[in-house]
Amino acid sequence: MATKVLDSWALIAFLEDEPAAEEVEKLLQRAADERHKLLLSAMNWGEVYYNTMREVSQEAAEQKAHEIASLPIEVVGVGEDLALVRQAAIFKATHKLSYADCFAAALAKLRNAELVTGDPEFQAVEKELKIAWLR
Repeated sequence: MATKVLDSWALIAFLEDEPAAEEVEKLLQRAADERHKLLLSAMNWGEVYYNTMREVSQEAAEQKAHEIASLPIEVVGVGEDLALVRQAAIFKATHKLSYADCFAAALAKLRNAELVTGDPEFQAVEKELKIAWLR
């Protein structure tokens, strides 16, 4: 089964019904049908939470958190071996990416997964990862 990593850009597009929402919805349906696996870094989960809290309210952030929990997405923490943190730190040291984006890239690299995003910042790692670009 193929594995895909959503970054916060993709998840926010879905949650806020932005133009790429339909593409993300198809990915979610395929994951629900067990045609592929969807992953989300805990750092990117946090990014969705703090953006919602900052732009709307903590109550709205909690609602988004509950909505994310209902989706066929596995949230991946950093783990005790720190491999995810190490790879994110390598990306941060060698590319112009936000730290949260480094976690999405690191998760995709370590899981040999396709990164799903529309964030042009990921062009910096396009040669190192397979990226499905949303529009």
